Amino acid sequence: MSIGKNIKKYRKEKIMTQKELAEKANISRSYLADVENSRYNPSLDVLNSIANSLEVKTSDLLDEDNKDTGINFNTPEEAMKFIIEQPAIMGFGGFDISKMSDDEIIEFANELLRQLKLISYKYKK
Repeated sequence: MSIGKNIKKYRKEKIMTQKELAEKANISRSYLADVENSRYNPSLDVLNSIANSLEVKTSDLLDEDNKDTGINFNTPEEAMKFIIEQPAIMGFGGFDISKMSDDEIIEFANELLRQLKLISYKYKK
């Protein structure tokens, strides 16, 4: 399912008109219609605004099947391995992973995956 179809699906579930969602997301109704009809892909800022207005996660709007990607870390070991293999993250973050709890490590790695997925949609050709 496309981003636009997902937006429309969640909008209808919330029993909102395009005009209501557009006003809440601070975009024009015609632009929202174009996004819903897959004529335009929204920027990440607009996508975040729409998701917030619909009270859903941005990843829910991006997910083509509206299902979890299946990639998820459940153990601190696999999460830590993923984080350490990302040198830019480790060098740029300014945090000390050795001071994180196991739950924080898993949450951090899963959030990295979600953010990478968001970025991939922006640059997907």
